[in-house]
This record gives sequence, C-alpha cells and structure tokens, in this order.
Amino acid sequence: MATALDRIIEYKRDEVAVLKAQTTVAELEARASAQESPRGFDARLREIASAGQNALICEMKRKSPSAGDILPGADPLQIVREYENGGAACLSVLTDFPSFGGTLEDLETIRSAVSMPILRKDFMIDPIQIVEARAYGADCILVILSALDDGLARELIATAVSFGMDVLTEVHDSRELDRAIALDASLIGVNNRDLKAMKTDLGVSEVLARHAPELEMVSESGVRDSEDIKRLRQSGFRRFLIGESLMKETDRESAVHALVNAGTD
Repeated sequence: MATALDRIIEYKRDEVAVLKAQTTVAELEARASAQESPRGFDARLREIASAGQNALICEMKRKSPSAGDILPGADPLQIVREYENGGAACLSVLTDFPSFGGTLEDLETIRSAVSMPILRKDFMIDPIQIVEARAYGADCILVILSALDDGLARELIATAVSFGMDVLTEVHDSRELDRAIALDASLIGVNNRDLKAMKTDLGVSEVLARHAPELEMVSESGVRDSEDIKRLRQSGFRRFLIGESLMKETDRESAVHALVNAGTD
C-alpha cells in the first residue's frame, strides 16, 4: 500500500518534469545570482542555542495531510512578523501546494518582509529544485532521507552548498541518523512524525539523542508547548521546529517568547 510519503514523491516527479519543461538550470542560476547572499540558517541556530536559549524554527504552514486546513484565510506576513517579534531564530515556509497549500511565492514574499533565515520546506528529489529554492531566496533546504538514496542525497546537499545554502537533513530512526552522519550532514533534524504512518512521538527524538549524544540536532514535529521543550531539553535539544501549534495560537508573539525561554531559568 502506498504511504503518504510515496504519494507525495510521485507527484513531485511530475512537478519536476514540468519545471524542467518550463525553464532551465541556467535561467534559475541567473535568478539565484541576483539574490542577496544566504543569511546563515545554521549559524543563527547555533548563535541562539549556544547562549542557552531555545532556537526556534517557526513554520508557516497553511494545511497538512494529517490536520487539513490549519488556519483558513491566514495572512502569512502577519504570522511571520509575529514569529520574528517573539524571538524566533529562523522560519520554515512550506512551498508544497497539493498537500500543504504552500507556494514559492509565499517564500519570496515572506523573505522580503523579515530578516530571519528561511528554510524552503518541500520534498526535494532533483538538484533543479535546489537551484529553484535559491532563485526564490531560500537560505536552507530540506533533505528527507526517507525519500532518497545516499547518492541522490549527497548530490542535493552538494548543490545546496555550492550556492552557499545550509541543509537540514531529516531523519526518522537510527539507521537514517547513521546515514546522515556518513553524509557529513552539518545540521540534522529528527522528525518525530512517521511520514508513512503520520503518527507523532517525541520519544523518537529522545531515542536518537541517546544514539548520538554528541550531535546538536533539531527536534521537529509534535513540539507543542513549553512542557514539550523542557522534556526535550533534558535530552540535550536546543533547536526545535514548530508549526501547527503556533499557527493556531491567538497571541503568537507571546507564545513564541514563552517557548524561546522555556526551561532556560
């Protein structure tokens, strides 16, 4: 039976085929060269985490396969400015439309409105998508090891690095974590959501922290409140990607501020 991730990757192949029919790598490279330099996604996380605070990657996400529409009629610029005012370190912007309702135009518009580094959160399966991400102003891209073999993952990472971008390499279990380490991934994210079963468990982060205690990883998905952050801090986490729970907050600025400082007393 095809999983949710399988279905997404299938239509991504169609999207990449359309992209290659509509433009060339050279055209995207020319557009990328006109962008300001990448803002240093990983460096920003390290700066905040090294000071003992929680480095938050706050997410702009319109919908998801598990939750459906999250905040109909949301104003992306208002949301990300509230994140920034609350003390977020970085942003994650969904650019997948069929499953998450996002677009590259969202990324482009948001980047011009804030000073934070931005992750293009999408399902990358071809180097042309990496060039496209830089052409629209992304500072970091996502590489999901569940969707890739090591050869393609290495190619995607190398392409991003050639444009001065950071890479968030996402893992779900110890086998994928070992692969990420072998790929010399500089920034590793632990996704607490099983992309095949769409179930979330913070214990995934705790297990992988014990598997590689020397790594400073990002805990992604299922982090909802200060208690979750305090729990994960006990396993050494200082970097967190948070989406749905913040999207639904009525006072996002205060919510982000509370999460940035949770467990730091």
